[in-house]
Amino acid sequence: MPRPDSPGAARQAAALAALRAAEAAARQGPELSAPAGPPDPSARDSHAMSAGAPRAPTVANGRVADDSEPDPRSVAHGIALRVLALRPHSRVELERKLARRGCDPQVAAEVLDRLTEVGLVDDAAYAHLLVQSRSRTNGLSGVALRRELREKGVDDDLAKDAVGALDDETERARAEELVAKKLRTMGGLDPQVQARRLAAMLARKGYPAGVAYAVVRDAVNAAVEHHHD
Repeated sequence: MPRPDSPGAARQAAALAALRAAEAAARQGPELSAPAGPPDPSARDSHAMSAGAPRAPTVANGRVADDSEPDPRSVAHGIALRVLALRPHSRVELERKLARRGCDPQVAAEVLDRLTEVGLVDDAAYAHLLVQSRSRTNGLSGVALRRELREKGVDDDLAKDAVGALDDETERARAEELVAKKLRTMGGLDPQVQARRLAAMLARKGYPAGVAYAVVRDAVNAAVEHHHD
């Protein structure tokens, strides 16, 4: 969704790399920090015994734990990281995807809290990225963008702030670009038909009727004058 060189994408990529490095260090920490010294005979004997016999099962809370069962937090964490590696997501989007994968809601919440702490889940940044991208590539209006952010679970105040970054001139310019591009494919049609179809296109993208009417009127009139010339 965001451009690879956008500030939001760069921040999330850096946070993702830092988190992975920290987790790798944590996994290797005990082995790397163990002091060198002569082998412990008891440890060697214990290792020899365990090599030839099955390991005793772990007992927790009076129940035998299955050591082969993956840790739920690790599973949820891995799913979230893989999803975020594809593109930024809102927190609610991630909650929905983790739920579909069968993750416990409490576990998912803890994992997402951690990802929020390190900056990988940031609904404010996500909202701004989506607004800039959708406005630039899809020509969506502020109304349509707020609706999409709401569907993705972004807080209304965050959505309002993100959409507010688009001023009226920018929104009209996007509408003019859409109309000009579409109008080039409508040669030969009656101007009234052109105007009706262009207005319907802008309406689908959420542009107010007043903006749509003004942009379409100016574009169609200019095309008619150019044709007569």
